[in-house]
Amino acid sequence: MKKINKLILLFATAMLVLTMNSCIEETFPDGASATSEQIGASASALQASLNGIPSQMSQGYLVYGDQVHETDMAYPQFMIAQTEMLGDMYPLGANSGYDWYRNYNTFATTVGDDSYFAYLPWFTLYMFIKSANDIIGSVDITDESLTPAIRGSAGVAYACRAFDYYMLTILFEPVENRYTDVSKVLGLTVPLVTEETTADMAKNNPRISHDEMIAFILSDLDKAEELLADYTPESRLFPGLAVVYGIKAKVYLWDEQYDKAAEYARKAIDTYGSTPVTQAQWEDPTTGFAVANQAWMWYVNYAPENMGNLCNFTGWMSGEADWGYSSLTFPSIDKSLYDKIADTDFRKHSFLDPEKFDYYDYQTVRDEAYINDAPAHLALKFRCRGGDWETYTVGGAIDVPVMRVEEMYLIEAEAVGVSQGVAAGVTKLNDFMKAYRQPDYNYTGSDLRAFQLEVLTQMRIEFWGEGNAFPSAKRLKPGTIQNYEGTNAPADIFKINCEGIKPNWNLVIPISEVQANQALEGMNNPNPTATVTGPTPIGSYAN
Repeated sequence: MKKINKLILLFATAMLVLTMNSCIEETFPDGASATSEQIGASASALQASLNGIPSQMSQGYLVYGDQVHETDMAYPQFMIAQTEMLGDMYPLGANSGYDWYRNYNTFATTVGDDSYFAYLPWFTLYMFIKSANDIIGSVDITDESLTPAIRGSAGVAYACRAFDYYMLTILFEPVENRYTDVSKVLGLTVPLVTEETTADMAKNNPRISHDEMIAFILSDLDKAEELLADYTPESRLFPGLAVVYGIKAKVYLWDEQYDKAAEYARKAIDTYGSTPVTQAQWEDPTTGFAVANQAWMWYVNYAPENMGNLCNFTGWMSGEADWGYSSLTFPSIDKSLYDKIADTDFRKHSFLDPEKFDYYDYQTVRDEAYINDAPAHLALKFRCRGGDWETYTVGGAIDVPVMRVEEMYLIEAEAVGVSQGVAAGVTKLNDFMKAYRQPDYNYTGSDLRAFQLEVLTQMRIEFWGEGNAFPSAKRLKPGTIQNYEGTNAPADIFKINCEGIKPNWNLVIPISEVQANQALEGMNNPNPTATVTGPTPIGSYAN
């Protein structure tokens, strides 16, 4: 195997102590992944480094390496943060202040460039990219003597890097809104760091344009597609060919290339060749959204020895767990979204119904007193593994979905509706919903915008707590109404209404990065903190 002898580095800021005017007093941790020289030494070293990718994606306290902030949760932080940004989740427990993610929902307190909510998403994703770059930089994919396993490993790394840049793009690429002025940075994404980026280059590394980023991501995915054509990863902890097609579908949808989005969503479905989650699997009180099933195209998992009682997904999101913050905050669905789920749609069983409050209506490992005392709309979607709601090292050692095949069906429906006509898209949506979610579902609208918003609603329901609906919401700008008659928003800071998008959907680059990379000076997204404050009346969209 030929090895590229390059120094692979993250941004120069990753090695600098943050300045005193920042609220964060940590440095970027060293040793997060192997160097390219180490990886290139042998195929076994390459596999070991590859195995580190899913472990890194579920690593608690990944960025800080210590218990500094409980949202330092690697990939699962994005699932929760995006759900909160949509306004689809509220903490309805008596100790709702323990919901540290609430700043993504309310942005009443700091979400600016000196906050954890800028720092952690940014450096988490660039740590992921560092790991992918190390593998990519160690393999010369033009070497015809490479074994299929080595080529496949490189393909996995290219797919992961593409996904990481997609995530950075949907979070940090600014979208116009009426609350902050993004005109100076409109059309810009994030700086590009590859296996060829040197320390000097990182010190003056500008945000690249939307078109440049889309081209780069698709180039990585083209390489991944070629390298994975004859290689199947050993498990779905790693993205395979179907996932590559799925990422392409997501990227094309973000880029509004709807014909391509439809094409690759269908390729992902057909290549993967398996079916959506069934009602029995969804509602299972010991395995539901805790153990990977046939619908999960890509997932990560928690190892008991690699998790804490606070910094894990189940401890945040399970309405049944008795550890972590969920037992204090009681994560619950927004009432207006819940009301959009038909009674004949089994997904409604994931949340406690205020009108049919009967313990026996729910499959749960908790007793009748617990359920009857819990708040209406409490989420039961994410179960404790084995039903163990008391022991975090058992109940919290779950699988976490990154991509499910259901997302491809919904991407295909919207994309077909835009590119081939609303009627064709409606047929796709109705077919999916009738077959897999609600037997009597029958959408009949003919207006394109209304149809797109209906697909978005089904995505918000389907992926509640997983966050996958957020990119479509940011693209479609549907408006957010959290202050309405009968709202279950627990406090005034949650009772906000925004036209188009919430301004904090454009995350801010951390100040440490701006200070270390001169090309970012004056090129940050505007600070959205307190640009909208509740309670905001419907229709006023007051600043």
